[in-house]
Amino acid sequence: MKALKNFMDKISPTFHEGGKLAKLQSVYDGMETFLFTPNTTSRSGVHIHDANDMKRTMSTVIVALIPCLLFGMYNVGLQHYLALGTAEHTGWFTMWLFGLLAMLPVIIVSYVVGLGIEFISAQIHHKEIQEGYLVTGLLIPLIVPINTPLWMTAIAVAFAVIFAKEVFGGTGMNIFNVALVARAFLFFSYPSKMSGDLAFVKTSSALGFGGGTVSDAFSGATPLGQVAANVGDTLQPLHDVAGNAIGTMDAFLGTIAGSPGETSMVCILIGAFILLLTGVASWRVMGSVFAGGLVMGFIAHACATPTYPASMLDPLAQLCYGGFAFAAVFMATDPVTGARTHTGQYIYGFLIGVIAILIRVYNGGYPEGAMLAVLLMNAFAPLIDHCVVSANINRRLKRASRTAKE
Repeated sequence: MKALKNFMDKISPTFHEGGKLAKLQSVYDGMETFLFTPNTTSRSGVHIHDANDMKRTMSTVIVALIPCLLFGMYNVGLQHYLALGTAEHTGWFTMWLFGLLAMLPVIIVSYVVGLGIEFISAQIHHKEIQEGYLVTGLLIPLIVPINTPLWMTAIAVAFAVIFAKEVFGGTGMNIFNVALVARAFLFFSYPSKMSGDLAFVKTSSALGFGGGTVSDAFSGATPLGQVAANVGDTLQPLHDVAGNAIGTMDAFLGTIAGSPGETSMVCILIGAFILLLTGVASWRVMGSVFAGGLVMGFIAHACATPTYPASMLDPLAQLCYGGFAFAAVFMATDPVTGARTHTGQYIYGFLIGVIAILIRVYNGGYPEGAMLAVLLMNAFAPLIDHCVVSANINRRLKRASRTAKE
C-alpha cells in the first residue's frame, strides 16, 4: 500500500497544473481519493469535522448490500436449476457460481457506463469525481431482472446518470433516486422485460455453463404476478418456477423468483441492521415505510375483494413479497432524495409505504408499487420539509407573540 501511495505521489505533478496530463486532473483525483483518504481539511469558515465522510458512508452502504448480492447470486442459480428440474441434485456452490457468472456482466456494464459518464462530466466541468455512483452502480444490477439484455442496462444507466443526476449538478444535487430512475426507464421503455410479473431465468446457453438448457423464452410468474392474475373468490396457492408450492416463509428467506437483490427479507434486514448500527440510514424513514405498508396492508386486507386479488394477501406477505422491503431499506433512506427534517421523515416514509401497497393492490397492470412510490415521494420530499419548517416557524412566532403580550 505504501508503494502504491509513493507511486501516486510521484505521478501527481503530471496531472496538476503545468503537467503534461493536467487536463486529466479530475481523473487522477478520483483515483487517489478512491484509494486513499484525503489529508486536506477546511482552512476557513465554520465547519464541523467528522470522520464519517462520503467515502465511509458509501462503503458502509456497499457492505450492507453484500448479503443481498451474495444471496441474489445463489438465488439466480437456484431458479435456473429449478427450471431445469435438477435443483435437488445440484450443490449450493454450483448454483452460486452460476449466479455469479450471470450477474457479473450486468455489474460490469453498470459501473463502466455509469463511472465513465461521471468521469467525462467531471473533466468537462473541472469538478472532483464523487463516490456516489459506487452504491448506485451496485443497486442497479440488484433491482433489474437478471436476463435484461446488457445493451438495455447500458442505455438505462446512461439515461439515469445523465438526466437524473448530472443535469442537476451531480452527487448530492439530484432530486430522484438514480437507481430507481434506471429501473423506471426500463419499465416504461421495455415493459416486456420490466412488467413486474415475470421472473426470467438466465439461460445456460447464454453463459456456457449450467448443466442443461433452458429455453431463451422461459419465464415464470413471480408471486405478485401470480396474485395479480388470480381469478376467483379465494387466493390460489402460489408456486415457484418448477410448480412447487411457496409461502411467506419462502419469501422471507428469499428462495422465490424476482430481481436478484429483492427476494430475501433476511438479507435485507441484515443490511438494515448495518445501516442503522452505523447511523448511515434514518430509522425514522425506514420504520415509517414498514409502518405505512402494514397499515395499508391491514386496510386492504380488511376490504379484500376478488376484483383486486392482491388485497387478499395478508399484511406480512405484502412486506415480504416484491421489492417493498428492499425499497424501504436501501431506496427510501437515500439522504439526498428524501426528507431532511425529523417530522418530515416520518411523513415521507409512511406515505411511501401506503402508496406502494395502494399501487400494488389497486393497479392491476402493475403488481409492484415500491419503485413508483419512492420516486413519487422523492418529488414531494422538499415540499414536506418546507411545510414542516413553516409550521415550526409559525408555532414559534405564536409562542413568542403570546410571551410578549404577557
